Amino acid sequence: MTSGRSRAKLSMTVGFPPGANEDTPVFVISVAAELSGLHAQTLRSYDRLGLVSPGRTAAGGRRYSARDIALLREVQRLSQEEGVNLAGIKRIIELENEVDALREKVQELMTEVAAAHAAAEQAAAQVHASYRRDLVPVRQETALVVWKPDRRR
Repeated sequence: MTSGRSRAKLSMTVGFPPGANEDTPVFVISVAAELSGLHAQTLRSYDRLGLVSPGRTAAGGRRYSARDIALLREVQRLSQEEGVNLAGIKRIIELENEVDALREKVQELMTEVAAAHAAAEQAAAQVHASYRRDLVPVRQETALVVWKPDRRR
């Protein structure tokens, strides 16, 4: 959903704890609100609407990842700068997630096709290697036969 540039900017802004990455839910709602520039109640509303789905602690508290923060910023940008309503933003997010999933599937299929092609090439090479290399004499004659049916019958 977010561009590589905004992810890189967020990575520079937000330091990850050891062993964590941009998908690790680490930020409590107050920190996520501050990092995204939104009010905590807005984050709760976005969660209820399904725009952003933060991780949950065992006690049910929300924990936002760096990717969630970037997504919150994108929701805010689409809403404020582009004038897209929340239903439209939700659909955009769904479609972009679907496109990402399809790109991953295409990449997997391309890898499978390449592996199958390599296996076919290898099998063909083995078949060609198994050919006998003996020379077999072939007669180089040509003949022309003209057939004339017997019309007397």
